[in-house]
Amino acid sequence: MTNLKSSAEHQRLSENYEGKKNWLHWGPYLSERQWGTVREDYSEHGTAWDYFPHDHARSRTYRWGEDGIAGICDEMCRVCFSVALWNGNDPILKERLFGLTGPEGNHGEDVKELYFYLDNTPSHSYMKHLYKYPQAAFPYQDLVETNGRRSKEEPEYELLDTGVFGGNRYFDVFTEYAKAGEEDILIKITAHNRGEETAPLTLLPTLWLRNLWSFGLLEEKPEIQLEKPGKGYGSVRIDHREAGEYFLYFETPERTLFTENETNMERLFGTSNASPFVKDSINDAVVSGDFSLLENKTRGTKFSPLYRAEIAGGEKVEIRLRLCKAAKKANPLTTDFDKTFAARLAEADEFYNSFSPKDADADLKNIQRQAFAGMLWSKQYFNIDIPRWLNGDPGQPPPPEARKNGRNRHWMTLNNEDIISMPDKWEYPWYAAWDLAFHCVPLAMLDPDFAKNQLLLFLREWYMRPNGQLPAYEWAFSDVNPPVHAWACMEVYRMEKKRSGKGDIRFLKKAFQKLLINFTWWVNRKDHNDNNVFEGGFLGLDNIGVFDRSALPIAIGTGGGQLEQADGTSWMAMYCLNMLDMALEIAQEDDTFEQVATKFFEHFVYIAESLNRIGEDWTGAWDEEEGFFYDILAMPGGRHIPMKVRSLVGLTTLFATLVLDHERLQKVPEFLRRLEWFRHYRQENKFYVVIEKLEKGENILLSVLPRPRLEKMLEALLNEQEFLSPGGIRALSKKHETPYSVQIDGETFGLKYEPAESSTGLFGGNSNWRGPVWMPMNYLVIQALRQFHQYFGDGLEVACPAGSDRLRNLAGVADDLSNRLVALFRAGADGRRLVHGDASVFQNDPHFKDLILFYEYFHGDNGRGVGASHQTGWTGVVAELIDCACWK
Repeated sequence: MTNLKSSAEHQRLSENYEGKKNWLHWGPYLSERQWGTVREDYSEHGTAWDYFPHDHARSRTYRWGEDGIAGICDEMCRVCFSVALWNGNDPILKERLFGLTGPEGNHGEDVKELYFYLDNTPSHSYMKHLYKYPQAAFPYQDLVETNGRRSKEEPEYELLDTGVFGGNRYFDVFTEYAKAGEEDILIKITAHNRGEETAPLTLLPTLWLRNLWSFGLLEEKPEIQLEKPGKGYGSVRIDHREAGEYFLYFETPERTLFTENETNMERLFGTSNASPFVKDSINDAVVSGDFSLLENKTRGTKFSPLYRAEIAGGEKVEIRLRLCKAAKKANPLTTDFDKTFAARLAEADEFYNSFSPKDADADLKNIQRQAFAGMLWSKQYFNIDIPRWLNGDPGQPPPPEARKNGRNRHWMTLNNEDIISMPDKWEYPWYAAWDLAFHCVPLAMLDPDFAKNQLLLFLREWYMRPNGQLPAYEWAFSDVNPPVHAWACMEVYRMEKKRSGKGDIRFLKKAFQKLLINFTWWVNRKDHNDNNVFEGGFLGLDNIGVFDRSALPIAIGTGGGQLEQADGTSWMAMYCLNMLDMALEIAQEDDTFEQVATKFFEHFVYIAESLNRIGEDWTGAWDEEEGFFYDILAMPGGRHIPMKVRSLVGLTTLFATLVLDHERLQKVPEFLRRLEWFRHYRQENKFYVVIEKLEKGENILLSVLPRPRLEKMLEALLNEQEFLSPGGIRALSKKHETPYSVQIDGETFGLKYEPAESSTGLFGGNSNWRGPVWMPMNYLVIQALRQFHQYFGDGLEVACPAGSDRLRNLAGVADDLSNRLVALFRAGADGRRLVHGDASVFQNDPHFKDLILFYEYFHGDNGRGVGASHQTGWTGVVAELIDCACWK
């Protein structure tokens, strides 16, 4: 790892990637929801939510992972730790986060909890998490029933709406971790009573071993065993053949509770248990107050020390623990415990101060740091082996035969077991290929080696199919996401080069080889008519079309029809430019890459021609009168029907833009000669020419948008009655407040502008691309504008907003958009944040107002956060927007 910085955190990262120490062996890798996932689903017809519901989670052993609150585990998820709570009123312990399943929510699945990622460092040397726990009974049934009664036109019913936090009758439970060594983790749990009255709280820090033995994955069952107590503290020892020996030290509790991480067959399936000690035995004992079953048990595979406290209003209690590899002779909870925490926090401050712009105020620094914290807390252990998942485990009931013809059956080479950056560890506790590309941008600021390794991981043989397709996500690995992997590789490469002074060409070479295979898959599979016009289906934009773009011809109810997609074609043009960019960068050191650079340049020209071509025998995607690109539905018999929806589908044409700088071109003379010849040849033969201007010693602009069309697109982009909102660029033009419809063979299809939640169930209904602002797409728009400015400079100015007398060059427009996106999270002059909408407690309460949630997307008119509430994943790119210092 090349590193010019000398902070303690940078040194830890250097030690880790140089192989001197393994600082990343332990981290926040525990999922927040393992139940209801595809990998835990062994049902006949793929009904994941029903097969393993929340009600089963406390009693049933997981096969492919574990979950908990504020949890950690080792990188193989063998040994796990998290926090469990009980307020004396709930019917069950709070061991994991609760939320609605996809069918239960009026807008799809949704977590119904209040929790926040406050701090984390790349080596996880310091971490801080906040969970807000009501003192009254948690309103499980109310949340299910009230949301079930609401229509898709109504907002979701949230936890704050239930009134359970009224009068501040809740606990703020902070969980902090500080590493004294690679495998020496100090843990501090602090519970504050925010109410005025004394309230009871039972805390159960929980240590357990993932059940691998029941599935034939571990020959010898591991064990947690009680040790002889010391003065003021107790301890247990873990004996695990693969993980090794560990010790957990803890302050003297009221009692110690042991059970086994085994399924309660009697409760769930009405059959007898092999042993009375099952996964939910601690839950049952605490809630019933009957500890007789567990009274003399001193070993097991799940363990909790129990602490009960009556916490006065405004007061707090603190519990200390320590999980470590080496046994401690003296009390490990007093000696240097506070000093270690103070040191790790100070080192975290030092590390993050290097990222904040010098003149950033405290609010901006807080937003950026919580964004970084969310990115790092969202690392998760992910495991699935498709052949074993389809065929079942030895000693377990065989799965239904129908599964072998069902979901993901074509991915027999996929075998994943890695720590992966997740979109959202509750709502999306599984990787998504194109999300990951955006995750790597802010991650590269913190830990470029981790970002590079994530990108390379998805190109490996146990992820990529032999035919070159990348896996989308576990619900349907064969779904097609936009091809942004090459773009992300170049982003990470340049970010590291800027910070370290040297680019990692070896990384680019590794990525390039595998990306060639993926590019070929796209060309062979998604250019149906072999005319450089690409399909791809929904391409990550769920419900943006008038019908399901992945379900043709079924979606339109005809015997045929092929959707020639403006975005599919634009993404492939962008892919060409990303590969060209990468090849040219490698060619600065290895001239054998010049020829492949030429290949991608020429392929880009062909795609750009297909998008822009106009002729009697051709229906192009560009509509000259309306100044926009549209999808074209090619019907049997030669009919072509334009889908005149003004959306991100057309705006993706902005992304296929690259400036070839003169300095870099001087080092690739063969490429430059071929480029000049190819342009001249096409001019002579009156073919479409991409490079409008070519002068010796000048930069070259490659774009699918000729300048006149770019200017027309910018008019729509910056029009506040179309795409420009207070919080960024909308996914769908506000023009469609007047619904759009199209007739196809006598059937009507249509859509309308919906700035927040979706009113349809298309793609589950929990995401909406018909009006809201999406951070990653805005990020690409901003990057494209900066590329255009690099070429045009002050020679291209536009009104921003459109129709105003305020002229801005395109760098200024990019700054304006960045400011709007950052402003979603910033406190305004009145102290209010757009992201929190009308939630008064977030806007006014001192224990809420500085807590930031990084939502999946944002209201197209007022900036309120919508969708998954903890999707720091790609929304975390706001950290880079803050870092680039283009805000005001």
